[in-house]
Amino acid sequence: MTVLTWPSDLPRPLRDRYQAQATDPRLKRAQDAPIPGYRKRYSNAANGVQLSLVLSRAQKAVFDSFYRDACGFGTTPFWMPDPVTDGWPLLHETGVPLLYEDGTPILMSAQWLCVFGDEPPSETLRGMTFTKSFSVWVMP
Repeated sequence: MTVLTWPSDLPRPLRDRYQAQATDPRLKRAQDAPIPGYRKRYSNAANGVQLSLVLSRAQKAVFDSFYRDACGFGTTPFWMPDPVTDGWPLLHETGVPLLYEDGTPILMSAQWLCVFGDEPPSETLRGMTFTKSFSVWVMP
C-alpha cells in the first residue's frame, strides 16, 4: 500500500481551531449486574482530530489536489507532521529552549499516520484567503 506525504508547502494548522478526541476502544458487555463490564473492541483506537488551515489561492489548489487526486477524495492514508509537536523547540525543564553548539534551537519531530475523516473538507472565503476545515483519523 502506498502512503502519501502531506504537502510541505501548506502552512501549519490553526492552534485555536485544533480539537482532538480519543476513540473509546471498549465494548460494553451485556450483563444484569449493576456494575458495567467492558472488553476491548480494538487493539488500537484511532483519534479523531479537527484541523483548520488559512490558505492563499495557490495553497488551496495544492490542498484540493492532494485531497481529490492524491488521496482519492480522502481514501488513501498519508503521513502528516504532528501540529502539536513537529517543528516546536525542545525545552529544558526551566522552559529555556535547548540549543545546538551553533545557537540554533533543537526542534522536535513527530509524524502522524492519517486518513481523512467522514465529512469532506469545508471552506470559507475571507478576503483574499480561504479557511479550510477538515477532520482526520490519526492512527496509533
